[in-house]
Amino acid sequence: MTTKDSFIAESFDRPTMANMEVALDRALQSLATGREEHTSRKYIASRILACAKAGDTTLGGLTKAGRAAAEEIPPGHRGQRHTAAMTIR
Repeated sequence: MTTKDSFIAESFDRPTMANMEVALDRALQSLATGREEHTSRKYIASRILACAKAGDTTLGGLTKAGRAAAEEIPPGHRGQRHTAAMTIR
């Protein structure tokens, strides 16, 4: 586990961490291809993390944030660097 991973784990309780994992899995399922692309996963995870940091730790809220992030990834850009329009908020 990296320092960043341990910081995230220490910032949230177990139920929230579980909700974040489920939300990421659900968002990745909405991608037709590129499910395992690191850049897509990282982008979606960052949006889920931002949602949780903003105070919405519900499964519904985190899933909504993850799916919204997945929709922002153009099919031709999965696995590539994201454009300025897709920067982490």
